[in-house]
Parts: sequence; C-alpha cells; structure tokens
Amino acid sequence: MVADPAGQEGEPAPDLIGRDFHAETPGTKLVGDITALPTGEGWLYLACWLDLATREVVGYSMADHHRADLVVNALKMASGRGRLQPGCIAHSDRGSEYTSSHFPYHISELGLRQSCGRTGSCFDNTAAESFWALLKEEIGTRLWPDRATARAEVFDFIETFYNRRRLRKHKVFGYLTPAETRQRHQHDLAA
Repeated sequence: MVADPAGQEGEPAPDLIGRDFHAETPGTKLVGDITALPTGEGWLYLACWLDLATREVVGYSMADHHRADLVVNALKMASGRGRLQPGCIAHSDRGSEYTSSHFPYHISELGLRQSCGRTGSCFDNTAAESFWALLKEEIGTRLWPDRATARAEVFDFIETFYNRRRLRKHKVFGYLTPAETRQRHQHDLAA
C-alpha cells in the first residue's frame, strides 16, 4: 500500500460492482482511472470518470502530477454538472490516488460510495481501460510539443467527439452518442 501525500495510509474500499459494468440509470455507477500522455514538457496526467449507464465522460481533470487532487477534481466536475445521484458508486483501481485519506473524504462529502477493484487486476476496471484504449487510438500515442497542446486535444476529443458525436455501436446503447443516451434517459424519466 502506498502512503498518501499527507502521510496517512488509507484502506482500499470494497468492490461494489464486481465487474458488472452496466447501469440502468445515469449517475448511479461511475468508473475512473488515470492515464499519462507524454509531452515535451513532461507527462500530462488525465483522470476521467465514465458513467456506466451512458458511457459518457462526466468528469475529467488534467495536471502535471497524479496526486489525489487530480481524481478529486475530476469527480467534483462530474458532481458539479449535476450528473450524479446520491449514493452513486465511484469505482476505481487501488492506485495511491484513490486509497489516500484525501479521496474517501471527498467521496463522503459528495454523498457517494467508493468502490475499488482487486490489486493487480485490470479486469476489475475494464470499462475505464477500454476508454483509454479508444482515446489513444483516436488521438494517437505520440509526444505532444507541450502540455497545452495535449490538453486542447484531449478536451476536443472528450467534449466534441466522444461525448457528442461518437455513436455507441451497440444495441444496449441504441446506437446513440453518450450524450444522446443520457438525454434519452432524462426524457424517459420526464415522461
């Protein structure tokens, strides 16, 4: 177990999703992870939270570090957009960013439930890993000249392409974009 930046070692949360990467209702189950993108200025770390009901990236954050604040800021973005239900599960791996005492504090503050997969099992977070594979396939894996350029391309990919234009080619998602899937759920609730 890695100690957190404050010097306090946290205990990992239980696995509340058990590899069930499906949710009926938006804002009830999220998966999160971090990836690193190489730039001429050093690494740019990207944390994302995906909604399992829509596969929409509901929160993300980028920085030149991968401390707990990176994942907390992405989670606060998701919460600030009003896309999370009370008691929503936020599932991740057991990286030090998620097991620090800092992260569970904010999970509790936001009224969410923390979930962690097993140590060393990428299959316990395959939905997040699949998103990273897609992102790196679409924007490429290369050395960006600087962090600002990488940030701009990641923002464009998430906000312009992935959430709003990329069709989910699967009958479960109705061949809709993640944003359209969320809107369909909202419309069904209103009706």
